[in-house]
Amino acid sequence: MLDPTKKILSPIIFGCIATELSEAEIDLFNDIRPFGLILFEHNCLNPTQLSDLIAQFREVVGYKDAPVLIDQEGGRVTRLKPPHWRLPPPANTFAEIAKENVEVALRAAYLNARMIGKELTSVGISVNCLPVLDFSIVGAHEVIGDRALGRDSATIAKLGRSLCKGLIEEGVFPIIKHIPGHGRAKTDSHKNLPIVDASIQELEETDFVPFKLLNEMPWAMTAHVVYSAIDNKRAATISPIIINEIIRSKIGFEGLLVSDDIGMDALSGSKGERAQNILNGGCDLVLECSGNINDMQEVSSKVSPMKEETIKRINLAEKFKLNNQINDSLSSLDALEEFEELITKFIP
Repeated sequence: MLDPTKKILSPIIFGCIATELSEAEIDLFNDIRPFGLILFEHNCLNPTQLSDLIAQFREVVGYKDAPVLIDQEGGRVTRLKPPHWRLPPPANTFAEIAKENVEVALRAAYLNARMIGKELTSVGISVNCLPVLDFSIVGAHEVIGDRALGRDSATIAKLGRSLCKGLIEEGVFPIIKHIPGHGRAKTDSHKNLPIVDASIQELEETDFVPFKLLNEMPWAMTAHVVYSAIDNKRAATISPIIINEIIRSKIGFEGLLVSDDIGMDALSGSKGERAQNILNGGCDLVLECSGNINDMQEVSSKVSPMKEETIKRINLAEKFKLNNQINDSLSSLDALEEFEELITKFIP
């Protein structure tokens, strides 16, 4: 648990450039104490190296429970890959199975998340940017594509809950994303700012539903998307209207709200300005993935200290995870055997 009487960590999650922290990164992280670290494929050579990197980061920031994040979704968004780690299937696999048998799909999604969770905890990773709860539509940009859990809000929520459950039971925080919904975007927010023109009523009946049904989850990640019917000037990530009136009120999400990567071209301004806009808009945490030391220094110089309400959400998230972890006898081998048996019945 975070102790608010001690030196407050900075409300930033940084990336790093290599397989161990550089001297410049160590100096910066020791000085500003970022709340967390996010990892990418270039940071992950093998389990031993990865465990050492994570331990090094936590020692430098002086917080033994400092969150370490990764995007281990499966399919094309997978950072830990063979030969050292299993390659999970894309989320759409479970949506396809659900068309034939929802219960089998839910069990397969759960087992998949348990196996991912086991691999993550074995090296010290504590947060997975999964599940994608975006309501996908025909004609949307493929940036979401097979990462989505289908085109039915209720099924997306059920499958998303199974994925969350599997991760949490292994001691890993899930992040529901991209709240309040990226699935309608017709451009890639990595490259452009998507504008969604659906009405509030349509959004409430579709896109918002999975997030509302999983609103008790401890972490969520915002969408760099403009919803013109709600705020036609600002992406959700930097919009106080969307964060306060939609995410916090209508959807009812009360947990930690982290931005998507501030380096994406959907956002404008300098990295420092983007970070300020994100925190001023109502996000708890800024995600800066580049690993570029100059960008990290700029962001660090511009962000305000972590808010008391953010500290409260962090501690509530820890309690949530502790209350939902289990200690059963499901081994990786047993999970894999059952998973493969289920999958092969429905996927050629």
